[in-house]
Amino acid sequence: MSRRTLVAGLAMATTITGLAVPGAAAEQAAVKFPSSKFPLGTRSVTTKTMTSVASGIDLYDVRAGSSTDGYTVTVLMPNGRDAGTREAAEATLAAVEATGEVASMQRLVRPQVADAAEQELFMVRVGLWSFKQRAKADATAKRLKKAGLKIKVDYLGDDGLKTTGPWHAQVLTIDARAFRGSYGASLGTSVAKRETLSSMARRDGAIAAVNGGFFNIHTAKELRGEPVGASVVAGRLLSEAVPGRSAIVLRGRTARITELRTTITAISQDGAKHPIAGVNRAAVPGELVLYTEEYGAKTPAADGADVVIDANGRVEAVRAPGAAVPKGKRVLHGAGEAAMWLNEHLWQGWTVKIDTKVRDLRKGRNLQLTPDLHVVAGGVGLVRNGRTQITARRDGHDSLNMILRRHPRTLAGTTRDGSLILATIDGRRPGVTVGANFIEAAQFMRWLGATQAINLDGGGSTAMVVKNKVVNQPSDGRERAVGDALLVLPR
Repeated sequence: MSRRTLVAGLAMATTITGLAVPGAAAEQAAVKFPSSKFPLGTRSVTTKTMTSVASGIDLYDVRAGSSTDGYTVTVLMPNGRDAGTREAAEATLAAVEATGEVASMQRLVRPQVADAAEQELFMVRVGLWSFKQRAKADATAKRLKKAGLKIKVDYLGDDGLKTTGPWHAQVLTIDARAFRGSYGASLGTSVAKRETLSSMARRDGAIAAVNGGFFNIHTAKELRGEPVGASVVAGRLLSEAVPGRSAIVLRGRTARITELRTTITAISQDGAKHPIAGVNRAAVPGELVLYTEEYGAKTPAADGADVVIDANGRVEAVRAPGAAVPKGKRVLHGAGEAAMWLNEHLWQGWTVKIDTKVRDLRKGRNLQLTPDLHVVAGGVGLVRNGRTQITARRDGHDSLNMILRRHPRTLAGTTRDGSLILATIDGRRPGVTVGANFIEAAQFMRWLGATQAINLDGGGSTAMVVKNKVVNQPSDGRERAVGDALLVLPR
């Protein structure tokens, strides 16, 4: 059978009339919406509508680009992935052609980022249809599936290759000179339980909010609100850092982006020390894990020991594991070697110090855990000191799916004068908005004026709430419950 080259996406320029922001507001603002063309795709003119939310806070509804992408059918590799080595792609191509279908092998390159080299990959695809011909792609997919092949219908705008869009974004600018409120973080009703962004924003009386960092989907279902990375709420460390991972540090009305490392140590009154491996998460055998009253779940029920500590560091009880954390208390849980340490050094009536350090790796000093400190962990670093610096490998997201393919994105950035920019780019809505990949997300934030920027959780989690209203269009069709939130508060 013959093979043909698949062309992924067509380019077409488009012009959309920009709406001017009132001159007086623009002159007073320290953070200004850019006047240059939209930075993605064919750099079309941007349509934007500005709403003044509160003193120093403006919301922009941003649209750009047009739809020219269509559909194809992707045949999955033996390992279930949509891209792989040339050898795997050739074997997959042969399997498709054995069914009588005409297929093509597409070469693509996962781009180089700051901490991961580029990677050559190959995909096997069948057919190319316009946007209005989705039904034909579905029919072909059905035939291939009946032939025993694993397939999926792909919208070419999601690929991360050349596209004309369209894009739909919400941009919230918080002017450091005019803003009179403060920033905060929320984990909802508990660490373990997920909650919608609008619920968290409403409970804390937030003017605006965006979803926070990634949460752990690889743990028990009842624990999946747990942040993957550092979380500090009102000076209390509620989740340990993934060493060196990006985060946004909020104190009062200041916000800064950095990388963090946490060190937590239990020190008994007899001087014995033991590292605490984690906070408010499932424990691995041999670990010592700290649970706070915010956890909202029982400690692990496996073999081991729990030590209940009161607010003054006094050991109130040594108990069997698998119970809730009493209000106003903390619990140290250990199994194996860690349980032995607890039994030897934390007797009832003794005292224990929980030495907690959260280190700002850019400044080289520890954060002061005062009530005005909040931390939200990021997913991937995007911009550092005004330059694109995508730390996908360090932050655990160096796959083709995360670096190159387009998804809804939630982004946070700071400007040179300390203003904060929060943005959502909606995606997964063919013909309406395509989302962004990491490279495009970095370009978008630099265009907005961010000198530092990070990627927060995205996909179906992407949400922005302003005055108790969800202002973007979540790709699930409704708000998804998430692990944490970044809040803009009135005072």
